[in-house]
Amino acid sequence: MKNLIVLVGPTGVGKTETSLNIAENYSIPIINADSRQIFSEIPIGTAAPTEEQQRRVRHYFVGTHSITDYYSASLYEESVMSLLNDMFQKTDIAMMCGGSMMYIDAVCNGIDDIPTVDDETRRLMKMRLEQEGLPALVEELKRVDPEHWEIVDHNNPRRVVHALEICHSTGKTYSSFRTNTVKERPFNIIKIGLTAEREQLYDRINLRVRDMVANGMVEEARRVYPMRELNALNTVGYKELFEHFDGTTTLEEAIVKIQGNTRRYCRKQLTWFKRDDNLKWFTTGQNIKEIINYIDKNR
Repeated sequence: MKNLIVLVGPTGVGKTETSLNIAENYSIPIINADSRQIFSEIPIGTAAPTEEQQRRVRHYFVGTHSITDYYSASLYEESVMSLLNDMFQKTDIAMMCGGSMMYIDAVCNGIDDIPTVDDETRRLMKMRLEQEGLPALVEELKRVDPEHWEIVDHNNPRRVVHALEICHSTGKTYSSFRTNTVKERPFNIIKIGLTAEREQLYDRINLRVRDMVANGMVEEARRVYPMRELNALNTVGYKELFEHFDGTTTLEEAIVKIQGNTRRYCRKQLTWFKRDDNLKWFTTGQNIKEIINYIDKNR
């Protein structure tokens, strides 16, 4: 039986070090499941594995794409499934680690086969977003696909625009492609969740943001600031620093906002993951041998 270990948890909980210890125990690489750590230009603000950590254990999907590249959960699913097929020719166990909910679900459960959007449609919709604004596109989505309009986040331009891209490029509604069918996987999935007491988790997040700033996150954000409209940069850390560069906040105010928005994202992750009854939860700092024993018993 082939086995995929899936290590998840909220941002800042300590997944990286735990994943390194597990990978070293089984002499296997780590398949990264963080939707922002794949971008090579923003390693500090996304807390990507360091060069030293990547020397300890080989990582896939870290710094492999540019922020100008189009990427999605469906592309990630396709790439990871191909990689696992190759890996399982040589080993019976592999590991994926990260906190991006959609990426993890795409590999574990499969994702709907949404058509790929052509470059011209993507360019036109990006231009319309800039010229007409998000509210106008939300209203259009309400007209052309009211079913998806009911559930989509109206404040998320990426999701609204993508739904309209599908509508325009296929002539069908985005919701018509969403079947939510769970795909059978040819391997056993062992899901492990890493968590901590809420106050401890918040303290870790606050400290990590300060460490990022001390390690050059502001300079990193300034380098990509001219490309601030890219989807890859529509994320916690960069949005707040871009506001600072615009002169609307001080650096300290931006840092505090990053901490607060990261804590909010952390709560969202926990809510998502705790719906999954197949997850076995461990606490940060728990003896790694207990996690290894659980994996071995469920292989």
